[in-house]
Amino acid sequence: MSPPPQIKKAIEKADAFLAKYPSLFQYEKLKELEVKTGYSKVYFFMFFSFLLGSLLYLIGGPKLVSDLVSFLYPAYMSFKTIDSADGADNAQWLTYWVVFGVISIVETCCSFLVTWIPLYFVLKIAFFIWLWHPKTLGAGVIYTQALRPLLMPYLEAFGTSQQSTSAQKKLS
Repeated sequence: MSPPPQIKKAIEKADAFLAKYPSLFQYEKLKELEVKTGYSKVYFFMFFSFLLGSLLYLIGGPKLVSDLVSFLYPAYMSFKTIDSADGADNAQWLTYWVVFGVISIVETCCSFLVTWIPLYFVLKIAFFIWLWHPKTLGAGVIYTQALRPLLMPYLEAFGTSQQSTSAQKKLS
């Protein structure tokens, strides 16, 4: 029995993604498993990802998982951006880290929120994915709608508003 066309398309996309980074995802070993068992390498990748996620959850709980989601991909992209000449990427990742820092400080100061908000870490994971995802660029939204208006009067007092304004133009 073959999977529905939507599932087939998703499997093909996942396979193409895995093939782009062969050493990271052990693509050759996944191909060997596919040949030996007859099951798609994407299924094995999803299974191993689930095992790894479960292990991380058991070791460090939901906080570790949410911290990894909010740090690993943005750190990887920031390292890539450092060596590129793309100013928009630089501004996007700098904005992300500013928002990340503010949220980390607020989370530390308001640690009671963890117990008050149901499914706090699930919401945190979804929020951080929204912040860094290339299609949403939520960090820019948070910066322009909340942080910049809040912090600009203080930056002007230090004489840095002109620099901040030129950085904001690059972000937009």
